[in-house]
Amino acid sequence: MANREFTRGLHDIGNGCWAWLQPDGGWGWSNAGLITDGEASLLVDTLFDLKLTGEMLAAMRAAVPQAEAIGTLVNTHANGDHTYGNQLVDGARIVASKGTAEEFDHVPPAMFQALMADPSALGAAGDFVRECFAPFDFSGITLTPPTETFSGETTLHVGEREVRLIEVGPAHTRGDTLVHLPREKVVYTGDILFNEGTPIAWAGPLSNWIAACDRILAMDVEVVVPGHGPVTDKDGVRAMRDYLVFVTEEARRRFDAGLDFLTAAHDIELGRFASRGDPERLVVNVQTLYDDFAGGERPVREAIPYFAHMKALREKWGLGPVHGHLHGPDCACGG
Repeated sequence: MANREFTRGLHDIGNGCWAWLQPDGGWGWSNAGLITDGEASLLVDTLFDLKLTGEMLAAMRAAVPQAEAIGTLVNTHANGDHTYGNQLVDGARIVASKGTAEEFDHVPPAMFQALMADPSALGAAGDFVRECFAPFDFSGITLTPPTETFSGETTLHVGEREVRLIEVGPAHTRGDTLVHLPREKVVYTGDILFNEGTPIAWAGPLSNWIAACDRILAMDVEVVVPGHGPVTDKDGVRAMRDYLVFVTEEARRRFDAGLDFLTAAHDIELGRFASRGDPERLVVNVQTLYDDFAGGERPVREAIPYFAHMKALREKWGLGPVHGHLHGPDCACGG
């Protein structure tokens, strides 16, 4: 199956399941999902700011009556582009993995708001953070964490509909979770899948991420809703798995040759993967792989300095701005 239509808004994927999509799927432009049965409803993730989340919820309520009172919200991981709108889902139980809950407050919205106001203190890193996240408004956000957690796997019910939550992290983040509807043959992957985009392994190990892709490929699923990018099927998962395997092999050769991670990232030729969105994320992936290869206790690394390295790599490749345009009512992508 080719990727489905990738336009901003609510897409009916059948059997009481919907996807909310945000082109172009790059930095901050995440997807969400809605699952209903009878009068019951479950929301998969919120968006990066209150305006975007409010627009999504209003559109869902206008199209799907069950969305008027969402009973359950599942956060697939802790990143703000999947959680910062939680406060708008009034009265819902909020379910996430224990790993997600543990890192929920690591990057508070106030930090983004401060960086947007004055990135100068961080130099090149601040400039690139601002470039990546300029379309979003981080004001007024109250971090609203999970009210229930699980480890491993758990099963929820939306009316009579079975929804399995499967923890596959740490990979992209500490507690990545798949939302699987076995009867409907649908899986919402969160950021375990960046369809047509470059994944970024803030947590690792990448071997866990490859295993998570293998787990999806072993499922009897026909519709895959990624955390970013167009709705797809298993072909989209295979393509991203191929990227993860390729980068692992390329980084390993350079690690064994004694290159430092940054030299290795600049040395790797992405080839057929160069056209994936946000390819500069290679820098973070190589650093995470070097931590994998070194073994022992994983170091705690702050994310911000890597934005300077990503900016430098993007400039080396001659790439333009991260967001070619800001989304608006006249946007060709439907945003």
